[in-house]
Amino acid sequence: MSSTTILPPKNCPSCSSTLEWIGDQLFCMSKTCPAKSTKLVEHFSKTLKIKGLGPMTVKKLSLDSINKIYELDYDYVENCLGSSKLAKKLVDEIEKSKNADLQTLLPAFSIPLFGRSASEKLCGTVSDISEITADSCKRAGLGQKVTDNLIQWLKSFNQYQTLPFSWKTKPSKWVSKEKTKGIVCISGKLNSYKTKAIAKEILEANGYIVNSSLTKNVSILVNESGINSAKTKKAEQNNITIVNNINDLITGENHGCT
Repeated sequence: MSSTTILPPKNCPSCSSTLEWIGDQLFCMSKTCPAKSTKLVEHFSKTLKIKGLGPMTVKKLSLDSINKIYELDYDYVENCLGSSKLAKKLVDEIEKSKNADLQTLLPAFSIPLFGRSASEKLCGTVSDISEITADSCKRAGLGQKVTDNLIQWLKSFNQYQTLPFSWKTKPSKWVSKEKTKGIVCISGKLNSYKTKAIAKEILEANGYIVNSSLTKNVSILVNESGINSAKTKKAEQNNITIVNNINDLITGENHGCT
């Protein structure tokens, strides 16, 4: 049986730039590669949940940068898509996306290793993008590689400053820090509610702010699992109240708290 040797490509099929090996994978390192630019736009649109702005629409609208999304006008979109109905829906979706908070925005820019989890941790420590530093990343518990990638991205942030976002973290849906009953962090699995998302809504509805990480502002740690986690040990060291049942906290019962 004869065998055929398959040689890896030397150039990017999109921009013809020389490909580089990183580990056992080939990457195009060109910042102007059209295929890379398109994928960045697609990922941004998907993360911000801009309905109607999928791969085919991105191609039809010739979107090769995130900034161009917010430069679109109705007439251009209608002409490219050939539908007034689709154009109106998309323009409305883009307008709605302008309300995105910092937690949602940061993962949308395809920063290597920086996803939703890292963003939630970081945004529990900072209130807007100007507060992001190596120190705030460390306080949020981010790893060194993630931090380095984020700080490197921030160096090119000026190209995005004209985008129509506040670049601030999401304010509590129910209560301000001045009026809160306390800032809560949840550790481990819950028994009282099916998901942490549901528990977060319930806590906020009852006057609490919920942080994803145990920052210096947290006054209450919820630990229903009973596991002596790193967060629990830290809470004990810092004299933070530990609650074994969220419902006890909401109803004002003292049992289950340490």
